Amino acid sequence: MDTIKVLDKHGTIRQGIFILVVFACLTPWVTPPLALVLGLFVAFFVGHPFLHLNHKATHLLLQVSVVGLGFGMDAASTLRAGREGLLFAIASIAGTLGFGLLLGRIFKIEKKTSLLISGGTAICGGSAIAALSPVIRADERQVSVAMGTVFVLNSAALFIFPVVGHFLHLSQNQFGLWSAIAIHDTSSVVGAAGRYGPEALQIATTVKLARALWIIPVSLLVALLFRERRSAGANGREHSGKAAKSRAKIRIPWFIGLFVVAIMLNTWLPVPAISHAIVRASHAGLTLTLFLIGSGLSMQVLKNTGVKPLLQGIILWVLISVTTLWAIVSFAH
Repeated sequence: MDTIKVLDKHGTIRQGIFILVVFACLTPWVTPPLALVLGLFVAFFVGHPFLHLNHKATHLLLQVSVVGLGFGMDAASTLRAGREGLLFAIASIAGTLGFGLLLGRIFKIEKKTSLLISGGTAICGGSAIAALSPVIRADERQVSVAMGTVFVLNSAALFIFPVVGHFLHLSQNQFGLWSAIAIHDTSSVVGAAGRYGPEALQIATTVKLARALWIIPVSLLVALLFRERRSAGANGREHSGKAAKSRAKIRIPWFIGLFVVAIMLNTWLPVPAISHAIVRASHAGLTLTLFLIGSGLSMQVLKNTGVKPLLQGIILWVLISVTTLWAIVSFAH
């Protein structure tokens, strides 16, 4: 990467490589796991020429792509999948948050960092971290550590889950449910489930987005607990007025409502040719999202993560993956 920087003072070569790979990710020949690998390659050996725009682009592209997937689903099967995943969602979110905070205390990790890692593992990865961080007033370093931890495990899941699913001969339904609960971010859930099969993809997307709605009650509960703590130990350093209110704002995933609208339109006003084109474009968008996620990772992020938070994340992730898999194989049909 340093050699490229020396030879490419104005960034032209890096920009050319980056744009070339972006176009490649939009073709059918680049799979989601390959897109992630290409992103990591760019991050470590080339350098991201548009890093300052990466977070917003990834966030927007993921939301638009997920809404587009709704045009490939029907209302009846979506409701069925949502009901089946509800009990698993409640049990796994409560258990993961509780055990995660206990691990944070055992490893003596900062409470805010521990909460962000636990929330990201329990609900929906980076989206949960983004929602909780202003509520608890986490600083940039704490958010970076939590994001780095979740990202590393999220990337590993994209490769590991389909292999385990095929090895255990999981059904489409079982794998879709498992990946939605045990993989952190929506992008990797869709990537892994899409590789496993169309039914797994539909179930995984529905359950994952229903699970993402838990950001709202969890954020409200955390806001209440932290507000009481700040009130009890208030000092002159607390922000006041509009600044404090804006930092405590809870981010609600409104795009989930558009996803539901897309399902309704596809169910009651179907236009197969248009729906098929939108779904294909959405798959390409999700593949590109994984490339952008990979290209946004840097050695600095890995260094900031540290051993203890990563260990907390690994133990928590293994726990939710194994227990959820056991429950699904034992009780889900």
